[in-house]
Amino acid sequence: MSKRLISGADQVLENVLENVLIFLTSRRDRNAVSLVCKSWCRAEAHTRSDLFIGNCYAVAPRRVTDRFKRLRSVYLKGKPRFADFSLMPADWGAHFTPWVYVMAGAYRALEKISLKRMLVTDDDLAVIAKSFKGFKELVLVCCEGFGARGLGVIATECRNLRVLELNEDEVLEDEFDWISCFPSDCTTSLESLCFDCLESPVNFEALEKLVARSPLLKKLRLNRHVSIQQLYRLTSLAPQLTDLGTGAFGLQDIIDPQQPAYQEPDHGHTFAACKSIVCLSGFRDLAHEYLPAIFPICANLTSLNLSYAHVDAQQLKSVIRHCHKLRIFWTLDSICDEGLQAVANACTDLRELRVFPTDPSENAEGPVSETGLLAVSLGCRKLQSILYFCQQMTNAAVIAMSNNCPDLEVFRLCIIGRYRPDWVTGQPMDEGFGAIVKNCKKLTRLAVSGLLTDRAFSYIGQYGKLVRTLSVAFAADGDTGLKYVLEGCTNLQKLEIRDSPFGDSGLQSGLHHFYNMRFVWLSSCRVTKQGCLEVARRLPKLVVEVFRRDEEDGGERGDFVNTLYMYRSLDGPRADAPQFVKIL
Repeated sequence: MSKRLISGADQVLENVLENVLIFLTSRRDRNAVSLVCKSWCRAEAHTRSDLFIGNCYAVAPRRVTDRFKRLRSVYLKGKPRFADFSLMPADWGAHFTPWVYVMAGAYRALEKISLKRMLVTDDDLAVIAKSFKGFKELVLVCCEGFGARGLGVIATECRNLRVLELNEDEVLEDEFDWISCFPSDCTTSLESLCFDCLESPVNFEALEKLVARSPLLKKLRLNRHVSIQQLYRLTSLAPQLTDLGTGAFGLQDIIDPQQPAYQEPDHGHTFAACKSIVCLSGFRDLAHEYLPAIFPICANLTSLNLSYAHVDAQQLKSVIRHCHKLRIFWTLDSICDEGLQAVANACTDLRELRVFPTDPSENAEGPVSETGLLAVSLGCRKLQSILYFCQQMTNAAVIAMSNNCPDLEVFRLCIIGRYRPDWVTGQPMDEGFGAIVKNCKKLTRLAVSGLLTDRAFSYIGQYGKLVRTLSVAFAADGDTGLKYVLEGCTNLQKLEIRDSPFGDSGLQSGLHHFYNMRFVWLSSCRVTKQGCLEVARRLPKLVVEVFRRDEEDGGERGDFVNTLYMYRSLDGPRADAPQFVKIL
């Protein structure tokens, strides 16, 4: 009798806990709750509707479906970030197929799937379309393997579709008219449609009709085959847009402006009617004479992405001086230091800045430098995130940024040339990065470059207690620097290192911490196969992969492995490893 009473009391407490947990949305908070005891773990699993998995090989699909029964949304990541820089073979893995088939049998009510760096086939998309009857959102970021036919199945079958976003994907060219597959007999539920990464043209007539019957559409990002004339027609149909990717933003051959019947539309008037636009991107083939057309909406913009537009400082100034509400700004370094000074003067509320290189080669003449970084730090003191590619830098400028922007959470400084010191003093960049980790108390992501010694890594280990992601390229003296990081950065989750002199001793200094990390990546370093085997022997639940970058490399450089990729897994080594991957 007493056991029944205890069991009944536990059930009551579990029911109460479930009613509380439905209001808990933070992933980290939910993970902490699930570790309290078995009862709390069950309650958390019963109430979880959104699931994030940072590594598709960290857990088997069947284990996920056995634990979580009521998922509505799944976010799944595949390859690590260095795959974006051609540092990982294309056929390494990260297949979505085993996941989608297991989920199809377990989550009939699934509404949203987000995938990043995954291999997705047309068949996978067909399973999604035909298995989840109320499916609403598909977001694919840096994915590959699928084509327009797969998109056509999604458009045809998912009649409740609200979001279809393709971001930086490599889509197979099969010349299939997927835009025409959306139902034509009724208004749609579309709120977001993004296909700016597609290299092939779309059926514009079908796109125009789709936009016309999508009254809820708020986000529309077009590819380079949509001209400014066509953009004019689309924006006229959708004045409710808040996020617009402009496509080419230039004339194309579909209309000859020299023809007598041709009359240039008033593009400025078009944008003036779109007062709701706050996010603007695109400009894939920018005709600079049309840039003034966006002036009417600049005052409302909170996000502006010019990372595909080759504009100079003067052209930028004409735009940026109107953008006083801007919080996110992405650009090419073609704007030069002068352009960054204009950003600093106009955008005092800026929170995120990314400056990408026009020419990423080591010997290129860099148009941005410490002058631009210093200007930004003085004018944009609310900055929280910065990615800055340059060819030269000084400790003084980085130190000034640490003092002027103490709220920085992300600091990624990429000095493109290898082992480049402070170009004024000739000293290593140790003190600059040391100041960042000392003064920016909220820092969670750091990328370091330039000439660095072990002192820089001692600063990172001593002060970077909240750093979760650390990226290192062409840096450090030896193993001591890696030891400082692995022993000091207690919250480190992701460590990615390339072309640095770290070896077995430095690697094995992290044995106490590797189980707590999502992954460790080392390429072109000085770790040996024997050193990797020792890690695998001492940490049997850690998957240790060794592989080469291409067929000609042979997998090793003398005694040193080419690439080491380690990650924690609840279900052991994967079964789909290709031949060039050795799991130790």
